[in-house]
Amino acid sequence: MLVMVIGITGCTEESDDVKKLTVAGSTTVQPVAAAAAEQYMNEHDKVDIQVSGGGSSVGVQQAGEGTVDIGMASRDIKSSELTIYPGLVAHTIAYDGIAIIVHPDNPITELTLEQVTAIFAGNITNWQEVGGDDANIGVIGRDANSGTRDFFEEFFLDPHGLVPAYDAELASSGGVHGAVADAPGAIGYVGLAYLNEEVKGLDLKEDENATAVTPSVANVKSGEYAVARNLNLITMGQPTGLAKDLIDWIMGPDGQAIVEGEGFVPL
Repeated sequence: MLVMVIGITGCTEESDDVKKLTVAGSTTVQPVAAAAAEQYMNEHDKVDIQVSGGGSSVGVQQAGEGTVDIGMASRDIKSSELTIYPGLVAHTIAYDGIAIIVHPDNPITELTLEQVTAIFAGNITNWQEVGGDDANIGVIGRDANSGTRDFFEEFFLDPHGLVPAYDAELASSGGVHGAVADAPGAIGYVGLAYLNEEVKGLDLKEDENATAVTPSVANVKSGEYAVARNLNLITMGQPTGLAKDLIDWIMGPDGQAIVEGEGFVPL
């Protein structure tokens, strides 16, 4: 798992005039924040930015409690979190699509939204039921701290009053990617940046009569791919000092180039 280190609102001043900033949270946002931190430090003397993961819920909590300067979340702030930490502010730095992934050898290339819902709720358990091979479906999800999980379940399961039926719950998007890449019968969900030749992103369609849409940056940008979300940096109150400078830098041309390079949708 990619690890550097980062934080929120202001910054911690250290000896020798080194400015330190801590950032933690979403493993989806983490590659962008880590790459941005590295380039920012290369361009600015006496700056130490540390970036680590932990999941969106961890990022929001640590930002709210002041444990880090900046939290990372691959979802919006929940009303329950704002009740606990009313000063939280979300800064959207990019957009992302959630791709439903399977093993490359799986003959399935597309699913309806209803079929995805049924699979992750445990109501469809064999690939043969959706036109695939006679093989059990292994349902891979994220852990409870994941913003990707929150968004996925709010989109597919919550509107129908359903709960997930995961065979495994993993702590990172990279973990889900690896599990699906290693298991021909598995299915999971990840951000667009985790799509590569080791897994297959399924096209999705509203219903059997609709046109299937590929999970891609272009289709998220155009609005054709509906399973899309904001990627946020979270601060307690409006950011100042190094935290503000870094967030502004990420929203600027250099940071947005990193967003695009990491496979996400720029602002």
